[in-house]
Amino acid sequence: MAVVKIANEHLSVEVSSMGSEMQSIRTSDGQGWLWNGDPVFWGGRSPVLFPIVGKAPDDHVSIDGQRYPMGQHGFARRSEFALLSSGSDFCRFELVASAVSRAAYPFEFGLVIEHRLEGRAVRVTAEVRNLDHRPMPFGIGFHPAFRWPLPGCEGQEHTVVLDNGAEPALVRLSGGLVEPEELPSPFRDGALTLSHEMFEQDAMIFPAGAGAGLRYGTGEKAVRFSWENLPNFALWSKGGGRFVCLEPWHGTAAVVGGGDALEERPYGEVLGPGAVGRYAFRAELEG
Repeated sequence: MAVVKIANEHLSVEVSSMGSEMQSIRTSDGQGWLWNGDPVFWGGRSPVLFPIVGKAPDDHVSIDGQRYPMGQHGFARRSEFALLSSGSDFCRFELVASAVSRAAYPFEFGLVIEHRLEGRAVRVTAEVRNLDHRPMPFGIGFHPAFRWPLPGCEGQEHTVVLDNGAEPALVRLSGGLVEPEELPSPFRDGALTLSHEMFEQDAMIFPAGAGAGLRYGTGEKAVRFSWENLPNFALWSKGGGRFVCLEPWHGTAAVVGGGDALEERPYGEVLGPGAVGRYAFRAELEG
Protein backbone atom coordinates (compact mmCIF):
# COMPACT_ATOMS: atom_id res chain seq x y z
CA MET A 1 0.00 0.00 0.00
CA ALA A 2 1.31 3.43 -0.98
CA VAL A 3 0.08 6.88 0.04
CA VAL A 4 0.31 9.85 -2.32
CA LYS A 5 0.18 13.39 -0.95
CA ILE A 6 -1.08 16.27 -3.07
CA ALA A 7 -1.19 19.90 -1.98
CA ASN A 8 -1.69 23.53 -2.94
CA GLU A 9 -1.55 26.75 -0.93
CA HIS A 10 -4.90 25.98 0.73
CA LEU A 11 -5.17 22.22 1.19
CA SER A 12 -3.22 18.99 1.47
CA VAL A 13 -4.79 15.61 0.75
CA GLU A 14 -3.46 12.08 1.18
CA VAL A 15 -4.74 9.22 -0.98
CA SER A 16 -4.01 5.53 -0.42
CA SER A 17 -3.49 3.03 -3.22
CA MET A 18 -5.73 0.68 -1.21
CA GLY A 19 -9.15 1.47 -2.65
CA SER A 20 -7.84 4.77 -4.03
CA GLU A 21 -9.28 6.07 -0.76
CA MET A 22 -8.70 9.58 0.52
CA GLN A 23 -7.04 9.42 3.94
CA SER A 24 -7.04 13.06 5.02
CA ILE A 25 -7.97 16.60 4.03
CA ARG A 26 -6.07 19.32 5.85
CA THR A 27 -6.23 23.08 5.54
CA SER A 28 -3.07 25.20 5.58
CA ASP A 29 -3.46 25.72 9.35
CA GLY A 30 -3.09 21.96 9.88
CA GLN A 31 -6.71 21.24 10.76
CA GLY A 32 -8.12 17.94 9.56
CA TRP A 33 -11.64 17.89 8.08
CA LEU A 34 -11.92 14.21 7.17
CA TRP A 35 -12.72 11.45 9.70
CA ASN A 36 -9.59 9.70 10.99
CA GLY A 37 -10.80 6.14 10.44
CA ASP A 38 -10.76 5.05 14.09
CA PRO A 39 -11.59 1.31 13.79
CA VAL A 40 -13.37 1.32 17.15
CA PHE A 41 -16.23 3.05 15.35
CA TRP A 42 -15.63 2.71 11.62
CA GLY A 43 -12.33 2.18 9.82
CA GLY A 44 -13.35 3.83 6.56
CA ARG A 45 -12.56 7.40 5.59
CA SER A 46 -13.74 7.94 2.02
CA PRO A 47 -14.25 4.59 0.27
CA VAL A 48 -15.30 4.20 -3.35
CA LEU A 49 -18.20 1.76 -3.74
CA PHE A 50 -18.03 -0.56 -6.77
CA PRO A 51 -19.45 -2.70 -8.38
CA ILE A 52 -22.39 -2.49 -5.96
CA VAL A 53 -23.63 0.04 -3.44
CA GLY A 54 -24.93 -1.43 -0.19
CA LYS A 55 -25.69 -5.07 0.50
CA ALA A 56 -26.87 -7.94 -1.66
CA PRO A 57 -29.20 -10.68 -0.40
CA ASP A 58 -27.06 -13.27 1.42
CA ASP A 59 -24.03 -11.34 0.11
CA HIS A 60 -24.46 -12.79 -3.38
CA VAL A 61 -25.43 -11.37 -6.76
CA SER A 62 -26.66 -13.24 -9.81
CA ILE A 63 -25.24 -12.49 -13.25
CA ASP A 64 -26.65 -14.33 -16.27
CA GLY A 65 -28.23 -16.84 -13.92
CA GLN A 66 -25.04 -17.66 -12.00
CA ARG A 67 -24.48 -16.61 -8.38
CA TYR A 68 -21.32 -14.83 -7.26
CA PRO A 69 -20.17 -13.75 -3.77
CA MET A 70 -20.34 -9.98 -3.29
CA GLY A 71 -19.72 -8.22 0.00
CA GLN A 72 -21.32 -4.97 1.07
CA HIS A 73 -20.35 -2.01 -1.15
CA GLY A 74 -18.36 -4.27 -3.49
CA PHE A 75 -14.66 -5.09 -3.68
CA ALA A 76 -13.02 -1.89 -4.98
CA ARG A 77 -12.58 -0.40 -1.52
CA ARG A 78 -10.48 -3.41 -0.49
CA SER A 79 -8.49 -3.66 -3.71
CA GLU A 80 -5.02 -2.36 -4.47
CA PHE A 81 -5.06 0.27 -7.22
CA ALA A 82 -2.11 1.11 -9.47
CA LEU A 83 -0.88 4.70 -9.67
CA LEU A 84 -1.40 5.96 -13.22
CA SER A 85 -0.11 9.50 -12.83
CA SER A 86 0.33 12.25 -10.28
CA GLY A 87 1.40 15.86 -9.96
CA SER A 88 1.62 18.41 -7.19
CA ASP A 89 -2.17 18.80 -6.99
CA PHE A 90 -3.64 15.61 -8.48
CA CYS A 91 -3.31 11.84 -8.57
CA ARG A 92 -4.97 9.11 -10.62
CA PHE A 93 -5.24 5.47 -9.57
CA GLU A 94 -6.63 2.57 -11.62
CA LEU A 95 -8.17 -0.82 -10.85
CA VAL A 96 -8.59 -3.35 -13.68
CA ALA A 97 -10.16 -6.79 -13.80
CA SER A 98 -8.12 -9.64 -12.36
CA ALA A 99 -8.59 -13.30 -11.48
CA VAL A 100 -9.73 -12.19 -8.03
CA SER A 101 -12.31 -9.69 -9.31
CA ARG A 102 -13.64 -12.09 -11.97
CA ALA A 103 -14.49 -14.62 -9.25
CA ALA A 104 -17.06 -12.11 -7.95
CA TYR A 105 -17.76 -9.97 -11.02
CA PRO A 106 -17.09 -11.68 -14.38
CA PHE A 107 -16.51 -8.58 -16.46
CA GLU A 108 -13.50 -6.85 -17.98
CA PHE A 109 -13.48 -3.28 -16.68
CA GLY A 110 -11.32 -0.30 -15.82
CA LEU A 111 -12.00 1.95 -12.83
CA VAL A 112 -9.95 5.16 -12.61
CA ILE A 113 -10.23 7.41 -9.55
CA GLU A 114 -8.81 10.92 -9.71
CA HIS A 115 -8.35 13.28 -6.77
CA ARG A 116 -7.65 16.87 -7.82
CA LEU A 117 -7.35 20.08 -5.80
CA GLU A 118 -9.19 23.19 -6.97
CA GLY A 119 -8.41 26.06 -4.61
CA ARG A 120 -10.07 25.20 -1.29
CA ALA A 121 -11.83 22.20 -2.83
CA VAL A 122 -11.01 18.60 -3.64
CA ARG A 123 -12.75 17.02 -6.61
CA VAL A 124 -12.98 13.22 -6.80
CA THR A 125 -13.89 11.65 -10.13
CA ALA A 126 -14.59 8.02 -10.96
CA GLU A 127 -14.35 6.82 -14.54
CA VAL A 128 -15.80 3.37 -15.26
CA ARG A 129 -14.95 1.77 -18.59
CA ASN A 130 -16.62 -1.36 -19.94
CA LEU A 131 -13.83 -3.35 -21.58
CA ASP A 132 -16.06 -6.39 -22.07
CA HIS A 133 -17.99 -7.57 -25.14
CA ARG A 134 -21.41 -7.38 -23.42
CA PRO A 135 -23.41 -4.85 -21.41
CA MET A 136 -21.96 -4.38 -17.92
CA PRO A 137 -24.29 -3.70 -14.96
CA PHE A 138 -22.93 -2.15 -11.77
CA GLY A 139 -23.49 0.37 -9.02
CA ILE A 140 -21.05 3.06 -7.97
CA GLY A 141 -20.96 5.56 -5.16
CA PHE A 142 -18.86 7.69 -2.83
CA HIS A 143 -18.79 7.46 0.98
CA PRO A 144 -16.69 10.38 2.35
CA ALA A 145 -16.82 10.87 6.13
CA PHE A 146 -16.39 14.43 7.40
CA ARG A 147 -15.71 15.33 10.98
CA TRP A 148 -18.75 16.01 13.17
CA PRO A 149 -18.24 18.41 14.75
CA LEU A 150 -16.05 20.18 12.24
CA PRO A 151 -12.70 21.46 13.58
CA GLY A 152 -13.20 24.29 16.04
CA CYS A 153 -16.98 23.80 16.13
CA GLU A 154 -17.42 21.74 19.30
CA GLY A 155 -20.83 22.14 20.88
CA GLN A 156 -22.38 23.86 17.86
CA GLU A 157 -25.38 22.60 15.90
CA HIS A 158 -24.48 21.13 12.52
CA THR A 159 -26.97 21.26 9.70
CA VAL A 160 -27.32 19.84 6.20
CA VAL A 161 -29.00 22.32 3.85
CA LEU A 162 -29.91 21.15 0.36
CA ASP A 163 -29.30 23.59 -2.47
CA ASN A 164 -32.70 22.79 -4.00
CA GLY A 165 -34.67 23.32 -0.77
CA ALA A 166 -36.37 19.93 -1.20
CA GLU A 167 -37.89 17.52 1.32
CA PRO A 168 -36.89 14.16 -0.20
CA ALA A 169 -38.64 10.99 0.93
CA LEU A 170 -36.72 8.75 3.33
CA VAL A 171 -36.29 4.97 3.36
CA ARG A 172 -34.56 2.82 5.96
CA LEU A 173 -32.60 -0.42 5.96
CA SER A 174 -33.50 -3.79 7.43
CA GLY A 175 -30.60 -6.22 7.62
CA GLY A 176 -28.74 -3.94 5.25
CA LEU A 177 -31.46 -4.10 2.58
CA VAL A 178 -33.80 -1.27 1.61
CA GLU A 179 -37.28 -1.30 3.11
CA PRO A 180 -39.74 -0.41 0.33
CA GLU A 181 -41.89 1.84 2.54
CA GLU A 182 -41.33 5.56 2.03
CA LEU A 183 -41.20 7.59 5.23
CA PRO A 184 -41.71 11.33 5.80
CA SER A 185 -38.70 13.45 4.99
CA PRO A 186 -36.57 14.63 7.92
CA PHE A 187 -35.80 17.79 5.92
CA ARG A 188 -37.86 20.94 6.31
CA ASP A 189 -37.54 23.41 3.45
CA GLY A 190 -34.31 21.67 2.57
CA ALA A 191 -32.75 21.94 6.04
CA LEU A 192 -31.89 19.23 8.57
CA THR A 193 -30.25 19.71 11.98
CA LEU A 194 -28.16 16.60 12.68
CA SER A 195 -28.48 14.48 15.80
CA HIS A 196 -26.94 11.10 16.60
CA GLU A 197 -30.41 9.68 17.31
CA MET A 198 -31.19 9.99 13.60
CA PHE A 199 -28.74 7.18 12.89
CA GLU A 200 -29.89 4.68 15.51
CA GLN A 201 -31.70 2.86 12.66
CA ASP A 202 -28.63 2.96 10.41
CA ALA A 203 -28.34 5.21 7.35
CA MET A 204 -30.93 7.69 6.15
CA ILE A 205 -31.40 6.95 2.46
CA PHE A 206 -33.05 9.22 -0.10
CA PRO A 207 -33.47 7.01 -3.16
CA ALA A 208 -34.98 9.73 -5.31
CA GLY A 209 -31.99 11.88 -4.54
CA ALA A 210 -31.38 15.19 -2.81
CA GLY A 211 -30.56 17.42 -5.76
CA ALA A 212 -26.96 17.98 -6.73
CA GLY A 213 -25.49 19.97 -3.85
CA LEU A 214 -25.65 20.91 -0.18
CA ARG A 215 -23.95 22.76 2.64
CA TYR A 216 -22.90 20.78 5.72
CA GLY A 217 -21.67 22.53 8.85
CA THR A 218 -22.32 25.52 11.10
CA GLY A 219 -22.62 29.24 10.51
CA GLU A 220 -18.88 29.47 11.09
CA LYS A 221 -17.49 26.56 9.07
CA ALA A 222 -18.92 24.31 6.40
CA VAL A 223 -18.32 21.89 3.55
CA ARG A 224 -19.92 22.89 0.26
CA PHE A 225 -20.61 19.49 -1.24
CA SER A 226 -21.82 18.78 -4.79
CA TRP A 227 -22.01 15.75 -7.05
CA GLU A 228 -22.54 14.71 -10.67
CA ASN A 229 -24.35 11.77 -12.33
CA LEU A 230 -25.26 10.27 -8.96
CA PRO A 231 -29.05 10.22 -8.53
CA ASN A 232 -29.30 8.74 -5.02
CA PHE A 233 -28.12 10.12 -1.68
CA ALA A 234 -27.61 8.96 1.91
CA LEU A 235 -26.47 10.29 5.27
CA TRP A 236 -24.82 7.96 7.78
CA SER A 237 -23.02 7.98 11.07
CA LYS A 238 -22.31 5.33 13.69
CA GLY A 239 -23.02 5.56 17.41
CA GLY A 240 -20.19 7.37 19.16
CA GLY A 241 -18.36 8.16 15.95
CA ARG A 242 -17.48 11.80 15.45
CA PHE A 243 -18.26 11.85 11.74
CA VAL A 244 -21.07 12.08 9.23
CA CYS A 245 -20.93 10.54 5.77
CA LEU A 246 -22.29 12.45 2.78
CA GLU A 247 -22.96 9.72 0.21
CA PRO A 248 -24.00 10.30 -3.41
CA TRP A 249 -24.67 7.05 -5.26
CA HIS A 250 -25.71 5.54 -8.58
CA GLY A 251 -27.48 2.48 -7.18
CA THR A 252 -28.68 1.39 -3.75
CA ALA A 253 -28.79 -1.81 -1.72
CA ALA A 254 -31.19 -4.51 -2.86
CA VAL A 255 -34.79 -4.26 -1.66
CA VAL A 256 -36.08 -6.45 1.16
CA GLY A 257 -37.79 -9.45 -0.44
CA GLY A 258 -36.32 -8.71 -3.86
CA GLY A 259 -34.08 -10.84 -6.04
CA ASP A 260 -30.30 -10.89 -6.27
CA ALA A 261 -29.90 -10.24 -10.01
CA LEU A 262 -27.26 -7.55 -10.44
CA GLU A 263 -29.06 -5.87 -13.34
CA GLU A 264 -32.25 -5.59 -11.26
CA ARG A 265 -30.75 -3.68 -8.34
CA PRO A 266 -32.43 -0.30 -7.82
CA TYR A 267 -30.97 2.63 -9.76
CA GLY A 268 -28.11 0.54 -11.14
CA GLU A 269 -26.06 1.62 -14.14
CA VAL A 270 -25.46 -0.40 -17.32
CA LEU A 271 -22.69 0.44 -19.79
CA GLY A 272 -22.51 -1.02 -23.27
CA PRO A 273 -19.29 -2.52 -24.63
CA GLY A 274 -16.60 0.15 -24.88
CA ALA A 275 -18.72 2.75 -23.07
CA VAL A 276 -17.43 5.01 -20.30
CA GLY A 277 -19.34 6.40 -17.32
CA ARG A 278 -18.15 9.35 -15.24
CA TYR A 279 -19.23 10.23 -11.69
CA ALA A 280 -17.87 12.84 -9.31
CA PHE A 281 -18.16 14.81 -6.10
CA ARG A 282 -16.58 18.07 -5.02
CA ALA A 283 -16.01 19.22 -1.43
CA GLU A 284 -15.09 22.86 -0.85
CA LEU A 285 -14.10 23.94 2.66
CA GLU A 286 -15.42 27.21 4.09
CA GLY A 287 -14.18 29.01 7.20
